[in-house]
Amino acid sequence: QVQLVESGGGLVQPGGSLRLSCTASGSIFSIYVMGWYRQAPGKQRELVAAITGGGTTNYAESVKGRFTISRDNAKNTVYLQMNSLKFEDTAVYYCNAYVVHKLGDNPQGSWGQGTQVTVSS
Repeated sequence: QVQLVESGGGLVQPGGSLRLSCTASGSIFSIYVMGWYRQAPGKQRELVAAITGGGTTNYAESVKGRFTISRDNAKNTVYLQMNSLKFEDTAVYYCNAYVVHKLGDNPQGSWGQGTQVTVSS
């Protein structure tokens, strides 16, 4: 089993910044993709940003230029630096990782418990 523990959410004013962190632990041989998703009330969960082990990134159009995803492979940790936050960024943010548990296994997806980000004046 793999555990993903997120931190860094909170309340911030429009235009402010937050940094989310997510660390994976447990039965890990390697981690392919790590990413952040978000879900606002009444809406479907959506991809915010993702990063491969080699550092290739992918962003939702709505956050390009404002959010930066990064990763520390040695620490099995992914970060999301969120700048110029807007009201519409308010959501629960979930960490996701595709983990290979042992050599030869297929990667399996795991989710964190979520962290609330609220942008409000």
